[in-house]
Amino acid sequence: MGFVKEFKEFAIKGNAFDLAVGVIIGGAFGKIVTSVIDDLVMPIVAAMVGKPDFSSIYFAMGKGAELIPKGASLADAKKAAPDAAIFAYGNFITVAINFLLLALIVFIMVKAINRMKKKEEEVAVAAPVVPTAEETLLTEIRDLLKTKA
Repeated sequence: MGFVKEFKEFAIKGNAFDLAVGVIIGGAFGKIVTSVIDDLVMPIVAAMVGKPDFSSIYFAMGKGAELIPKGASLADAKKAAPDAAIFAYGNFITVAINFLLLALIVFIMVKAINRMKKKEEEVAVAAPVVPTAEETLLTEIRDLLKTKA
């Protein structure tokens, strides 16, 4: 029974629970960011410069490289010359571009959220401090004592 109690304390402890919530929210946020990039940003980029898919760019070298027809896709090149060393750098370029776009979108979103938080803090600070009932009573007593003295 001690094991179950110990596990329950661990699972409900603030740090573990907060981490679990963070992972779940992070997964959902990741889907939102992916959707923003795939559904909103990439169509605009594709309309301006064409579809940025470099995954079929490669350089074949070594044994069998001469068997690959010119202009063949990466998949066809691997089929035509399975022994050739294929340096497929195009996929890396595509992934790097996607990462840069993702980082830019996340930066813009975080900046907007921080700006909204800052405005909320400014509104909270700008609100006048209302004295408590005790402070009001003490102020009245002080004022009465001043008038009698």
